[in-house]
Amino acid sequence: MTSPFKRSILDQQATDGCASVLSPALSTLVDLALVLKQAHWNVVGKHFHPIHEQLDEIVDTVQEASDSIAERLVQLGVSPDGRAATVAGDSKLAAFPEGFQGGEATIQLTSDAVKCTIDVLRFAIAALGDLDPIGEDLCIGISADLEKHLWMLQAQECE
Repeated sequence: MTSPFKRSILDQQATDGCASVLSPALSTLVDLALVLKQAHWNVVGKHFHPIHEQLDEIVDTVQEASDSIAERLVQLGVSPDGRAATVAGDSKLAAFPEGFQGGEATIQLTSDAVKCTIDVLRFAIAALGDLDPIGEDLCIGISADLEKHLWMLQAQECE
């Protein structure tokens, strides 16, 4: 799709390169928000309440991050695609299991999903370095936020 904007921030090759890493990052972030809400709704057990609340905090971070990535794509003249079929096809996350999950399983599954998303963002950071320092910086900030959430999640796995 051709950009509707008269002035391009980057040349076409750089724009295409950015889109090739930012689009899967967007899909993975949108999927992560859905995974976290699924976990939030279905966590059960003695640690239900703190996990339930923690997951909502992470969802807020992830939704803000996905909006920032989508807006960066628009700034570059690329139409972001957050439709369900695109997200399902492009996300790097494993499917979250159906049904209720105990606290330990929820922490493990959500930690794995957050870590996978961090891996996608770190790949984007490496790829964007020479193409788009603004996009690179955006992904660094998002990754930093998610790495903090990962620490707080997986600290609960320690005994």
